[in-house]
Amino acid sequence: MSKSILFQPYTLGNSTLKNRMVMAPMTRSRSNNEGNVPTALTAEYYGQRATAGLIVSEGTFVSTKAVGFINVPGVYSAAQTEGWKLVTKAVHEKGGTIFAQLWHTGRLSHPDLHNGELPHAPSALNPFAKAYTNDGFVDTVVPKEMTMEDIKQTVLDFKNGAKNAITAGFDGVELHAANGYLLQQFFNGYSNHRSDEYGGSIENKSRILFDILDALEGVIDYAKVGVRLNPSLHNAQGMMLDEQTIPTYEYIINKLNEYGLAYIHLTEPFTDVSEVPFAVTEVAKHFRPFYKGTLIINKGFNKETGNKVLEDGDADLVAYGVPFIANPDLVARYEADAPLNTPDQTTFYTDTEKGYIDYPAMAE
Repeated sequence: MSKSILFQPYTLGNSTLKNRMVMAPMTRSRSNNEGNVPTALTAEYYGQRATAGLIVSEGTFVSTKAVGFINVPGVYSAAQTEGWKLVTKAVHEKGGTIFAQLWHTGRLSHPDLHNGELPHAPSALNPFAKAYTNDGFVDTVVPKEMTMEDIKQTVLDFKNGAKNAITAGFDGVELHAANGYLLQQFFNGYSNHRSDEYGGSIENKSRILFDILDALEGVIDYAKVGVRLNPSLHNAQGMMLDEQTIPTYEYIINKLNEYGLAYIHLTEPFTDVSEVPFAVTEVAKHFRPFYKGTLIINKGFNKETGNKVLEDGDADLVAYGVPFIANPDLVARYEADAPLNTPDQTTFYTDTEKGYIDYPAMAE
């Protein structure tokens, strides 16, 4: 009997993936050390999950200014780069492929994470959301509107993050331009009220993403770069849809064809947008005709729905989040139609081994 499409190999740039299951990027907050360095514990966690066709690491901050969450490993220092080498080695020793997700939270942060200074954003507009600090989840504040110099520095920070990721042995990088964080804050009319070359028109609001991609030339092969987008994010993470939102993503995704990227990584809506004007309810189906390369889709898939979205041709790879937290051998479990471990949500963001590396594999 032929394998269902979910378990078939896939060629991604220079890599041959063992299957079409992607481990989605998920914040786990285990780098509770000076310098927020990945550790041997981090390496064990990712190594346990290396049977995924592709792992996309948790978001890793490209600078101290990018921080919006405690105990998250960065990718801006030499020590962090050395720490990530443990992770890539553990994954590669088990035949896996791993990309680093490069992250800047923008206004979804808090002064407590920046020595009292305001977080950066396209405009001085409070998202009225939460940031995760040493005091737990706290209310966000009005951020500082970025100057042109701030924007240029941020582009350089992403470039430096990509350079460090390659030095650390990652097979590629994913630019996090989704989920209400900095790059999406530029794309969105509710968070970007600028009147300069980074605001107003669709081209201007999306400019920072292409500035970053252009800066990566010569640092990393574009066939090793992915971009994550969340087009129908609404009433969550400080984002709201307007009449320009979907046309903005159609412009971005169409223009990304020019770069020969590894993939785009899209997310189905976080919230029910069926009654929301301007929304796209089926993201993969809508954007598939716009993009000529590899498309990853994410959001609440199981084995059956994952197979279906691939068979329908709406995506090439399917990203799974929480199931990989509780099931390091998720691929084998799906292949065997075995029951899944139940995730312990109370340990998602804690700083110990519990709920991180102690979920049993089937054989145990």
